[in-house]
Order: sequence, then structure tokens, then C-alpha cells
Amino acid sequence: PFEPNETQAGCPAVQVKSTTTTIILASALFAQAQGPLSLSLQQAMDLAAKQSYAVRSSALEAEKSIARSKEVTAVGFPQINGKVELQNFIDVPTQLIPNFFSAPGSGGPEFIAAQFGVPWSLNAGVTLTQLLFDGSYLVGLKAARELKTQSNEDLQKTQADARNQTAKAYFGALAAAEGSRLVSEGIPLLEKSLMEVTAMMDAGFMEQTDVDRLNIQLEQARSQKRNFDQQVDVAKMLLALTLGTPQGTPITLTDKLENLLNDAGEIGLTEQPLDANSHIEQSSANTLVRLQELSVKADKAKALPSLGGFVSHSQVWNGPEFDPGGTYPFFPTTLWGLQLNVPIFSSGQRYHKVKQSQLALEQVRINQTATEQRLITMAEKQRTETRSAYDNFKTEERNLGLSKNIFDRTSIKFTNGSAASFELTQEQGNYLIAQQTYIQRMVELMIARADLRKAPDLY
Repeated sequence: PFEPNETQAGCPAVQVKSTTTTIILASALFAQAQGPLSLSLQQAMDLAAKQSYAVRSSALEAEKSIARSKEVTAVGFPQINGKVELQNFIDVPTQLIPNFFSAPGSGGPEFIAAQFGVPWSLNAGVTLTQLLFDGSYLVGLKAARELKTQSNEDLQKTQADARNQTAKAYFGALAAAEGSRLVSEGIPLLEKSLMEVTAMMDAGFMEQTDVDRLNIQLEQARSQKRNFDQQVDVAKMLLALTLGTPQGTPITLTDKLENLLNDAGEIGLTEQPLDANSHIEQSSANTLVRLQELSVKADKAKALPSLGGFVSHSQVWNGPEFDPGGTYPFFPTTLWGLQLNVPIFSSGQRYHKVKQSQLALEQVRINQTATEQRLITMAEKQRTETRSAYDNFKTEERNLGLSKNIFDRTSIKFTNGSAASFELTQEQGNYLIAQQTYIQRMVELMIARADLRKAPDLY
């Protein structure tokens, strides 16, 4: 019913580009105006991988990582900043200075007040700075690329989760619809039997108890059908939620339950080998190791000198009245320079910072190994659970057939008068229980298969 694409089948994960994210976001906008949907299981999963709410949020996060990467890269490019400053001294600063204008003994004051400056000042300038060397910046460029890779991997994991949840909701809706169909098959027979028993009671051949028993069974069957119908509605609401479509959108499921249950590819999932190295979880663990290795390098690079250069040009105007460029002209100032920062002694701060990063690196390496072992363990666990679920389903399928045969034979006997109403209601109850158990085992099998497909990263 659905075939894995290259990424799902365990091939190397394709890097999610900005264009892919744009397509996802465009699909999200389209989802707001969707009409009725008619979907196969594969189409439903593909749609969820494009426009589910979690995928759209993760796609935006991937866009943010691209912007962060460009932000880090821009640090090493020329930076230009401008500045304009206007000052107006309401009271020009005044200082006392020695009186150089009067001869000693002339009677003049020893100090006189003097104003240095004019009321108006205008300064406009532009500065260009350029990072020439910084070891941590070079490491940061590599880390920015790894962060972008990490965001893309997170997006792929979110898409796989969306496919998995969509498959479960799709299976749940089909199973509930099948349960409703099975219960519906027995209702007409019960209604017919009730009419016959009621007529026989009116003729004096049956008791009221027999009619009441059949009424109870009929109401139980009708209640069970309503329950399954409600489950179909809830499952479709969950499906709409996983698809990222508005609630109330009519959804028609086109795949047949029997085809999904008996599909050879689905049955063969238990024999699907696991390639842990190509699994998206393992790829994420490997990315964490590379990021932490770069973190160690970045902390070590902080002990290296950094060199930067700058060029600055400004125009300054001063005057007694606000008349820039009038009576008094602008005077230019231009300079360039280099700045070298050399870390000398940090009292052990840098050493211990590097030590922490190295210990963190050991932790993520342990996590890397643990992830591989966990994937192997979970894959085998899921295979075992799926095999067990399949065996249980086939057993309940046989039991359902046997229970139906017993109920049919008892119904014929009851019609012929060779079976009591108690026997008929008892076998009808057993048949309802068999139907419920059959649907339960069916759901368990399909959910187990959905999780098994996720275990070796086949979404």
C-alpha cells in the first residue's frame, strides 16, 4: 500500500534545503483553504510530512538555523557603522585659569574665567571594522554548518513522527469502520428474531422474558455500533490534526483494510534489517558529537590572539550659532588602525572551560554508542511485538469466524424452535465479544506495524 522513498528506506538522508522548507510552508498556507480530501494511506502520510503542525514548526526552525548560519558568517565580513552627534551647550563650560594678562602687582585678579568651546557642535562620522583573525570565529563557521545540519535532521525526525501518527490515525479509522460493519451485519438478524419472538409471545408460545432478552441483545448491538461510529469520527478528527487540516474537513479513506492487513510488504517488515548508521537518530547523535568537538576547539581557540582593523572618517563642525557649513566649515578627521588582543593569563578559567567541554564530549560519545545499541534493541523488540500481534490477530480472526458460525447455527435452531432464547442471546453476546476482541487485536497489529516501520527508519 505504500513504498518507502529513498530517505525512508535507509539511504543517506538528503539535506533539507531552504526550498524544501518553502514548499512545506506553502503547503501549510494551502491547508487553510482545503476542501474535501480523498486519501490513500501513502497520500495521507505524504501530506502530513508537508503540512502537519509539528512539521511546519520544525520547518521554521530549519529556516532559523539558516539565518543563524548566515549571521555567524557575517561576523567576519566588513562592518560599517555611522554616527551623528549634535550638541548644544545652553551654558558653555567655564573654567578658572591663571591670569596671564595682568602683570604681577598690577592689582588684577589672580584667576580669570574662560570658556573653552562654542554653544553648537555637530559631529558626523562613519567607521569600518574588519575582523582579520579570530580562531573561535573560524570554528564558529563550522559549528554554524553543523547546527544547520542538526535542524534539518530534526525536521526529518518530525516528518517521520508525523507519518507514524498519521498511519496510526488512518488505521484507527479503518478499524473502527470495520467494527461498525461487523456489528451491523448481526442487527437485522436480531431485529427479525425479535419480531418473530414478539409474534410468538402474542400467540402464547413465548414468554415476555424471551422478548426482553432479545431486546437487550439488540440494544447492546446498536450501542456497540454507535460506539464504533463515534470512534470513526474521533479517529478522523485525530487524522485531520496530524495532517494539519482544519477540523471538519471531510476526509475519505480510499485504502481497503483487507489490503493493508494482507499486504506482503507489511507482513515482511519483521524481516527488514536495521542499518543503525543510516538511521536518523544515529545521524543526530553523530551530529551532536561533531558539534561538541567543535565546542572543544572553540574553547581552545579563545587562548589565541585576535586581530582586527578599522578605518574611521568624521566631519566636525563648531559654531556660536546653529549654521552648519555656513560661516564656519566642517573639519575632517580620518584614521585607520589595527587592534591586537592577546590573552595572557586567566587564572585557570580557560583551562577549566576546556576541561568541561572535553568531559561533555565524552558524554555525547557515550550517548552516540548508547543510541546505536538502543536502536538495535528497540528494532528487535518491535519485531517481536509485531510477530506476537500478528499471531494474536490471526487467532482472533479464526475465533471470530467460529463465533459467527455458532451464532448462525443457534439462530437457525431458534427459528426452528429447537433452541431457547437464552441460548440465542448468549451466543449473540459471545459474538459481540469476539468482534470487539478481533477489532482490538487488529488495531494492535496495525499500530505495531506502524511503530516497526519507524524502528528501522523506513518512513
